[in-house]
Amino acid sequence: MEQLENILETVLENIVTLAIILFELVGVGIIIWSGAVSFGKWLRRESDTAIYLARGLAMGLEFKMGSEILRTVIVREGKEIAIVAGIIALRAALAFLLHWEIKQEEKEEQKEKKSSDR
Repeated sequence: MEQLENILETVLENIVTLAIILFELVGVGIIIWSGAVSFGKWLRRESDTAIYLARGLAMGLEFKMGSEILRTVIVREGKEIAIVAGIIALRAALAFLLHWEIKQEEKEEQKEKKSSDR
């Protein structure tokens, strides 16, 4: 029974490790893509550049936060849990700030649009 438990634990650990890598890869890919597209938008002086970049960063950050949450499954020691919890807290704060910035940018954009319509 103990052997089966060890095998299942190893399988779970491998699956979670693979999922962590995939989530990290997707998050980094989204951040790089949105950064590159935003740079192009900035060069063309498009008005939605900041919102596009902030949304891309927020989405990439969500995937990276997902990987950290998965990491809690395979953590063994209390010290590691504290480190992962700190990373999650920092990323959650960043996500909150990005969402707040997006809302502010959207409000400014609406104000500008109303001003130009008059």
